[in-house]
Amino acid sequence: MKNQRSKVVKLESITELHRRLELPGPTHPLISLLDATEGQINLSRLPSSYITGFYKVSFIMKLGGKFRYGQGYYDFDEGSLLFTAPNQLVGSTANYEGNKGYSLIIHQDFFQGYPIATKIKQYGFFAYASNEALHLSEKEREMVFAIFTIIRDELNSQIDDFSHEVVIAQIELLLSYAKRFYKRQFLTRQPATSDLLERVEELLNNYFEEGKAIKQGMPTVQYLAEHLNYTSNYLSDMLRSLTGLNAQQHIHEKLIEKAKELLSTTSLTISEVAYELGFEHSQSLSRLFKMKTQLSPMQFRAGF
Repeated sequence: MKNQRSKVVKLESITELHRRLELPGPTHPLISLLDATEGQINLSRLPSSYITGFYKVSFIMKLGGKFRYGQGYYDFDEGSLLFTAPNQLVGSTANYEGNKGYSLIIHQDFFQGYPIATKIKQYGFFAYASNEALHLSEKEREMVFAIFTIIRDELNSQIDDFSHEVVIAQIELLLSYAKRFYKRQFLTRQPATSDLLERVEELLNNYFEEGKAIKQGMPTVQYLAEHLNYTSNYLSDMLRSLTGLNAQQHIHEKLIEKAKELLSTTSLTISEVAYELGFEHSQSLSRLFKMKTQLSPMQFRAGF
């Protein structure tokens, strides 16, 4: 029996997206703002699973039904932002009941010649999962709505020499606000953030105590993220907002802590310590140890 789930459609262009939604062609081939504030766009016309060749920022004012996003479904009611990067799996709305909001569709070529072409790849929230969407306060919703309104009016007005620059500026402002609002969300929205550090600490301690480092190598950000039910980007950004260190830096801190413990309480050689912690080469441990402590492992041991 053929696996229907394996068939994923690739939407390469904004024009193709408009055609599938039975909308008039976009005014600009590289950018479009889908205005569903009156609920007039039926997203269920899209394939059940598809990959896009463009960036998408969706401002959900009202959600009818459940929206397929990655491997799961997004089902919050209102006031949220969802971010999708090129080549990310998304899907259509199930049980469509009339969504309201905006979807800003941008081909990466639209950014050519502007700093945002490189900078946009640094915004980790484009790789977040559906349960990591940005949930806006009432004031934040007003600010986001104002930006989308400006972009809509600019794209619908007479194109002139400044149109491209104005729209780019509004997109940059929107992403900057998203970065700020996410930091607020990390600190205020989910009660889980209060014990996140304890959970990370417990996972890392168990990893070494159960001998997983010897069998599987050093713990990875992906390992932590999967066990905490986050994406790697979301976990790193949340930890950075709480402690100033991303997930990889937390792993390094734990490696140094364990290395110090083994160097000061056992007679293991440097190579054996490296093996216990999952390093492939003792030189890798020595470099990391020296970078973090300004001492070589041998110099640290000599202190004891």
